[in-house]
Amino acid sequence: MMTVLALLCVNALIVTLCFLGLWLLGLWLKDVSFVDAWWALGIVVIAGVSYMNAEAGSPHAGLLASLCALWGLRLGLYLLWCWRKNGPDRRYVSILGKAQSTRGWSFAQASLLLVFALQAPLQFIVSLPVQLGQLSPQSELGPLAWLGAVLAVIGIAFETLGDWQLARFRADAANANRVMSTGLWRYTRHPNYFGDACVWWGLYLIAADTGLGAWSLPGPLLITYLLTSWSGIPTIEGKLKRKKPGYEDYVRRTSQFIPWPPKSA
Repeated sequence: MMTVLALLCVNALIVTLCFLGLWLLGLWLKDVSFVDAWWALGIVVIAGVSYMNAEAGSPHAGLLASLCALWGLRLGLYLLWCWRKNGPDRRYVSILGKAQSTRGWSFAQASLLLVFALQAPLQFIVSLPVQLGQLSPQSELGPLAWLGAVLAVIGIAFETLGDWQLARFRADAANANRVMSTGLWRYTRHPNYFGDACVWWGLYLIAADTGLGAWSLPGPLLITYLLTSWSGIPTIEGKLKRKKPGYEDYVRRTSQFIPWPPKSA
């Protein structure tokens, strides 16, 4: 079995090489929006490499790799479909445009420093549970691992259903200026982000059941922070408040993150 340090170094190298290759692809396409899909698909790659170096037959490794693949392939392919359907993401267009106009950076420099070089270490840290949690030779799944598995499955289902409901809503041209407030979106303004957080806290519990995996706590803490306070909710809600009539009312009656019955008008 590969040592912890060796596995982390190998995975860090793979993450770096992948993001450098994607940066070159972005230069050719003049678009970096596909990087969101790689956020999920790249973690599947990390989990796969970790599994190949895990203790043979470890149930924790098998469970972590399987759940991560289910989460990452579903989300990554969905985001690729969104990118091909909708074109360049306005967030990245705005970020790179400002860097070029205000700082005088080239597209290559801006995309490397503000997108790929930034996301690579974040992806590595978030994926710590599926790295460290697979290195234990522990032979049986404990209560913590089973609890984590249930939480991760709930998160995958919640996120998948939320994305499906939103895609159906957006497909109807009559909803162009309306706010999505039915289904799971009636109980939380961001069911996809809530589901994502559940997945990673679930994977962490499975990893923590091994002992060594408990040290991967920065992973779920970081993804929760990213979703709720940095690149997730703040960037989405700012745009919706400006462009969607009635969104302020939706905010007042609907829980931001954790599902909860809506407040009365």
